[in-house]
Amino acid sequence: MSQLADALQNRVTGDLLFDSFSRGRYATDASLYQIMPKGVLSPRSEDDIRAALEVSRQQGVPILARGGGTSQCGQTVNDALVLDNTQYFNDILELDVENRRCVVRPGIVLDELNRALKPHGLWFPVDVSTASRATIGGMTGNNSCGGKSLRYGTMRDNVLSIDAILADGSQHHFGPVGNTLTPAYAALRDDLLALGAREAEEIDARFPKVMRRVGGYNIDALVPKDTPNNLAHLLVGSEGTLAYSTAIELKLWPIISQKVVGVCHFPTFHLAMDAAQHLVKLDPQGVELVDSTMIALARDIPMFRQTIEEFVTGDPAALLLVEFAEEDPSRHAAKLKELGEVMGDLGFSWKGTGEKWGGVTHVTDPALQTRIADLRSSGLNIMMSMKEDGKPVSFVEDCAVELPDLAAYTDGLTSIFEKYGTKGTWYAHASVGCLHVRPVLNMKLDQDVKTMRAIAEECFDLVKSYKGSHSGEHGDGIVRSEFHEKMFGPRMVANFKEVKQRFDPTGLFNPGKIVDPPKMDDRTLFRYGPDYTPPAFETKLDWSDWTGSGGGFQGAVEMCNNNGACRKLKGGVMCPSFRVTRKEQDLTRGRANSLRLAITGQLGPDALTSDAMAETMKLCVSCKGCKRECPTGVDMAKMKIEVQAARAAKHGIGLHDRLVGYLPRYAPLVSRVPFIANLRNRIPFVAKLTEKLTGFTATRDLPTWATRPFKDSEVTSHSAPQAVLFADSFNRYFEPENLRAAMKVLDAANVPFDVASPPKGERALCCGRTFLSSGLVDQAKIEAQRLVDALLPYAQKGIPIIGLEPSCLLTLRDEIPSLLPGKDTELIAEHARMLEEYIADQAGNPDFNLPLKSPAPKVLLHGHCHQKAMGVMSSIEKTLALLPDTKVEVVETSCCGMAGAFGYGTDTHEISLKMAEADLAPAVRNADADTLIVADGTSCRHQVADTTDRKPIHVARLLEMALDGENAR
Repeated sequence: MSQLADALQNRVTGDLLFDSFSRGRYATDASLYQIMPKGVLSPRSEDDIRAALEVSRQQGVPILARGGGTSQCGQTVNDALVLDNTQYFNDILELDVENRRCVVRPGIVLDELNRALKPHGLWFPVDVSTASRATIGGMTGNNSCGGKSLRYGTMRDNVLSIDAILADGSQHHFGPVGNTLTPAYAALRDDLLALGAREAEEIDARFPKVMRRVGGYNIDALVPKDTPNNLAHLLVGSEGTLAYSTAIELKLWPIISQKVVGVCHFPTFHLAMDAAQHLVKLDPQGVELVDSTMIALARDIPMFRQTIEEFVTGDPAALLLVEFAEEDPSRHAAKLKELGEVMGDLGFSWKGTGEKWGGVTHVTDPALQTRIADLRSSGLNIMMSMKEDGKPVSFVEDCAVELPDLAAYTDGLTSIFEKYGTKGTWYAHASVGCLHVRPVLNMKLDQDVKTMRAIAEECFDLVKSYKGSHSGEHGDGIVRSEFHEKMFGPRMVANFKEVKQRFDPTGLFNPGKIVDPPKMDDRTLFRYGPDYTPPAFETKLDWSDWTGSGGGFQGAVEMCNNNGACRKLKGGVMCPSFRVTRKEQDLTRGRANSLRLAITGQLGPDALTSDAMAETMKLCVSCKGCKRECPTGVDMAKMKIEVQAARAAKHGIGLHDRLVGYLPRYAPLVSRVPFIANLRNRIPFVAKLTEKLTGFTATRDLPTWATRPFKDSEVTSHSAPQAVLFADSFNRYFEPENLRAAMKVLDAANVPFDVASPPKGERALCCGRTFLSSGLVDQAKIEAQRLVDALLPYAQKGIPIIGLEPSCLLTLRDEIPSLLPGKDTELIAEHARMLEEYIADQAGNPDFNLPLKSPAPKVLLHGHCHQKAMGVMSSIEKTLALLPDTKVEVVETSCCGMAGAFGYGTDTHEISLKMAEADLAPAVRNADADTLIVADGTSCRHQVADTTDRKPIHVARLLEMALDGENAR
């Protein structure tokens, strides 16, 4: 590997990664396989790619082109040099709006492409569920389909041409057959067309007549026909085994902005499958399945729970989401009516019972449609959210049959599953007879691996009996290539090998896929191989919801199935550091893979506490976005605490971490001499002199210590309080005006309240978060226990606990129950409320009256990451809706980038500023002068103040400003 790295070092300008941690992060995709690559290159240009091909050819090292790394079948893992196109090789080369076409680099993400196309009224409609991270190159290599293929077709139908480099280093333009520029390309063209002519009858006899056939090579594109053959269609679906695509020309479509969805409810799964063939006659653009298992799992995932309640009626065994998008939206009502009539003709009625129960729920609200689409596109990952060792496994997942056979096929497959003592989870594309089904198996058990093999053999026999396709969307890879001979016959497999030999005689490109594959159940290629046995180790937090070593920590880490949802670049929170760097290292998935490999000994001894692991975690800002937005619930913020605790225990901590962690301990002393503490900000050279010692960058002012910090004595205790105020360290010592504003708001609402206080003579209460951020978990437990002791009497009486700082108050609902598991902390968690949540909770309470006037014509609200992660934002919006004549706009942002001490670190402050500049800072700068900028988070307010000329305020101060003095009691 060192020889390969050395040879590339002087030839490429892109990033080279040959260390074990980096290679490990590219050893897996979303399949069950794991193969450690030789190294990784993120190419910046075609020159980098050509150089990599030349060096690899000379050294006999295979090449693997990789996009988002979300393959279900193992296409994007190999013992090869991986070229990650996503970081740099991802631009739009040409956009021809008039002719509805564009040319793009393979690394561009589908959602990013569509965002660029939207202002022109165009989009690329192969809408795969992984659109937020799937690249056009990966989709082309896989012949992806998406939920609207019934109307728009597959990638093959929408790729016009491809520029690609062959194994010999020559570069050609593959497109409709016509005049050629080089003799070499002409010879290749003639050989391929000759093969198509020779094998036309065999192709007609062997290739399934279903839309969803993506198995093998598309040699049917070579068969003689009336229109010119398009050689690009042979590269589509070739899984990077024939050539290296450098530019892809796409067919674009006009956006149809309005649509409606009819949610058809069925009492049994079989009846839903049987109905699909009738529903497609209404010409919808898609019919998607959601089964009862997915409904139940989605109800347990915070981000989907409310959506399920909004569109699911009763307790259906299956739903079919029928989507209409007509050019004339006035036809939508008629389409929904026709859908209801068809359901009625099939015998379903809301008033029916048993197998006659069912009906259609109309969804016309675009916002709800979007939430339903998000849920549906997350179907795979929702299915993977099971916490036990058994998981739905992808290997027969997207077979396709004709619609009239769909019900019988699913019955047969269910019988096969039952025969082997398991069950399947179902979802996806009922409109084209391609259902994603995954039997639940434990891939750590040899017996379950044998079961997988047996199920695959019988399933593919069943598919063949219906003349269907064994590979209907997710391609071949390792898991299905082996079965081509069973499905296509030996002559067709020989044809596939002939194509591979003609393009890539030395096997340079992604060997072992489509032709000459390994056995699909070769456990030496598995993520959980035959020797996968993590040693026992101690952890600090409660991981008992999961299985495995470290009290369940192993199982929690293994919840990452590499689906890559954390790679999205817009929307939600996660993963903010990746959005800046575009590096796999700075990603929930990348960190989870590093953790799994480390705790199982695959990265060498002491990997968990190594410098490489610390570097892996360095840019994780503990935003908790993954806790809510990762479909399998990977909580990297919590996992980072374990890593820091293990490292602190082994190596100790430096002065920087001590200053951060022990803040609650020294704050009472420093607050007595704030003028001295603030000299660091007032005298420029002091910051510079102390920068290296403290680890705080001299380029930013630190928070200013208040001259009059908050004291518990400012609150008069009540004999019958209706609330208790938790005064956190940040607002107590730095911005006490927020606590005093909250007091005025509660007083105005006539709410008697206490302040949570320690026993007399002890220091002020703290949640322990600063200790957690420094890996000092034992110290955090001490602080947490003190806080629990103070709050428990209130919680036992059902009294709400109100806080202002999200990162502190929400610790009561998240980390503290993991630090101190038990009924006491669970009870406190139930009663912990942000101020806005408490006010929102009072809706309908006649005794609660908060007289408010308009504080400003408009409020621009930025939500703290933890508020988003814990589902608090809706309560904030509900509370601010009480402000008369005030428009409230929520900024669509990820993390602000400050993240506590992260934004002040000498080695992290630049990344912090880039995070702010992604969305938040520009939005604030564009706000009108009379718009109030509001943010609950201390970090958020400081970040906005440092990056713009605006001074944000806490919601408590906004409400204080809005108090109507004439009506306040």
